[in-house]
Amino acid sequence: MGVLDGKVVLVTGGGNGIGRDCALIAAAEGAKVVVNDLGGGLKGEDEGSAGPAEAVAQEIRARGGEAVSNSESVTNYRSVQGMVEQARDVFGGLHAVINPAGILRDVMFHKMSEDDWDRVIEVHMRGSFNVCRATIELFREQQDGAYMLFTSTSGLFGNVGQANYGAAKMGIAGLSRIIAMEGARNNVRSNCIAPVAWTRMTQSVPIKDEAQAARRQVMAEKIRPDQPARFSVAMVSDAAKSVSGQIFGVSGEQIILYSQPRPIETCAKPEGESWTVESILKEAVPKMAPKFFDLGRAAPAAPAQKQPA
Repeated sequence: MGVLDGKVVLVTGGGNGIGRDCALIAAAEGAKVVVNDLGGGLKGEDEGSAGPAEAVAQEIRARGGEAVSNSESVTNYRSVQGMVEQARDVFGGLHAVINPAGILRDVMFHKMSEDDWDRVIEVHMRGSFNVCRATIELFREQQDGAYMLFTSTSGLFGNVGQANYGAAKMGIAGLSRIIAMEGARNNVRSNCIAPVAWTRMTQSVPIKDEAQAARRQVMAEKIRPDQPARFSVAMVSDAAKSVSGQIFGVSGEQIILYSQPRPIETCAKPEGESWTVESILKEAVPKMAPKFFDLGRAAPAAPAQKQPA
């Protein structure tokens, strides 16, 4: 028996990378899977193809599982509603959504076109809205539903050349948190994951030197898409019903829990006094300055502790 026996799961971006492994692992854990993938290019510029999604669905069926394919775009709300209807028509319901569908259009912000911005926001942010909005009422009515949305350290920490991607991914973290808060009374859960894995997205980042090339080789061998996929599947199972509103990361065999923004310093004037422009600059800013975050990437997560035998 698997942890998803009796469940129906929609996996977007399921034709490649992490999405493909999410679909395969969900099926192996007993789920009936709707495999969605537009079948376009990494930048979202190519015509779609039903091939990638259907190939994964066929692989699931060949292994004895149940799956259907869908090649519509998550950017179109009516198309996403069609995915939900397909799940209900073919499998009788829907219980979870895993949403890694995405594209990249990396460019320095001062060179970014409106189209570069719009397309990335449309796929990631609008796509996340669409899959959640098209399913939330069903999940609330049946008192059973789980989302695994995909954020990124490009949003949580920042990354040069990815203003569009980082903005969308930070927005997804906020969306997931609020869905979790609003859904708690109806047993609707939402978490998000910032995965690190060797996929066509990571392969698309230019190699600048030999050291980076060496790191890429390590990624290909040790940081695989099946690792965040396995975690994503675990989190939409009933065994994780107490987990909601969290931001996770998976890098290789490290599972990371990220902090979420909370106040770390407060400057206040006594009752009856007000801040002036001058006092803000002379008092408040210097007091907060030691706790400012620098512009570098965040330090790596601490090495994982070995679990007791």
